[in-house]
Amino acid sequence: MKQSSLFTKTRREAPADEVSKNAILLTRAGFINKEIAGVYSLLPLGLRVVNKIKKIVSKEMEALGSSEILMSTLQPKELWEKTDRWSDEKVDVWFKSALKNGSEVGFGWSHEEPITNLMVSHISSYNDLPQYVHQFQNKLRNEVRAKSGIMRCREFIMKDMYSYSRDEKEHMEFYDKTTEAYLNVFKKVGLGDITYVTSASGGVFTDKFSHEFQTICEAGEDNIYVHKDGKLALNEEIFNDETLEKLGAKKEDFEMKKAVEVGNIFTFGTKKCEELGLYFTDKEGNKTPAFLGSYGIGITRLMGVLAEVFADEKGMVWPKEVAPFRAHLISLGQHSVLANEVYEKLQAEGVEILYDDRNLRAGEKFADADLIGIPTRVVIGDKSLESKLYEVKERNSDEVKMLSLENLIAELKQ
Repeated sequence: MKQSSLFTKTRREAPADEVSKNAILLTRAGFINKEIAGVYSLLPLGLRVVNKIKKIVSKEMEALGSSEILMSTLQPKELWEKTDRWSDEKVDVWFKSALKNGSEVGFGWSHEEPITNLMVSHISSYNDLPQYVHQFQNKLRNEVRAKSGIMRCREFIMKDMYSYSRDEKEHMEFYDKTTEAYLNVFKKVGLGDITYVTSASGGVFTDKFSHEFQTICEAGEDNIYVHKDGKLALNEEIFNDETLEKLGAKKEDFEMKKAVEVGNIFTFGTKKCEELGLYFTDKEGNKTPAFLGSYGIGITRLMGVLAEVFADEKGMVWPKEVAPFRAHLISLGQHSVLANEVYEKLQAEGVEILYDDRNLRAGEKFADADLIGIPTRVVIGDKSLESKLYEVKERNSDEVKMLSLENLIAELKQ
């Protein structure tokens, strides 16, 4: 993409109504636009990052055997009343409205009920199980506070997956596989070394156990306790003498750290399937409720966490796997003809390039490149015209290399 074709522009000043680092940087760099508190639109650069994250998540979910679907956002009141999760006393994040015929509807904050209701017409025998489905969808939650940028929104993109198993044993086998798949996701987006699996209660989701995936982040709203060995971490709510005794661990061996929840997995058991009539006939001919699990990753939240964790004083520093483009090509002075040639050759080789072809001073272009944070910067100036070597610099390094076009292509395609 040519930068002159981007309708979004970078901003030098921070938005007056933003306090979170991720929202300030993503807004200044032209990735998002704030509509109202807790609601952001994705601009071209932001959408590219989100799509990269979704691609990584999709690959891991499909490897588990899950099929992608897309459910409606509007949800009938009657369905949620069956599971006692409609009232605001039980679930306090509902957005609700009414149709013109007077029927009440809710805007999906989660999808266990509608997907289970859908499965009633698709599961009848043990031969139909297990079933795994996932979706990427805008969730709507009426959060009291929305001060953490895109890390806590009233509207956000979530990957939610649901598993239906014959029994608890089959469920736990999938649950454990999903735990590993989630860890793979966080590793691939660059957060593997600072993301921990922690035990937690089910909260408004379920009275069964759950696990959270917590990423160390100073802007996080959670406290976790990380063991000195770097392998074990506990949620604040279960960091007590009883838990420590069960683990054979000492309180002084843990350090409290701020963290943000980037994913969670829940065990619902059979209760919800019983409430919604999802039964199957087992091998003995008995009518048996399916065993439900639910698994979420906040896609846009993950983009916000990446912005918080990897940014520096100049702007964003995207990991290569999720960056909007692989390289940022910058043309200086009167060298647009050569820059156009390099741009076309890189495109032909399948390298994703943002080409700064704007008529601006070098300092402005470099400042924008640092703010946007694409991993590799390629500069074409006077030296390039004479030597046919191109200045290459990584966003997270001060080292500058001079590479031929052949070597540049090889490096960017790695």
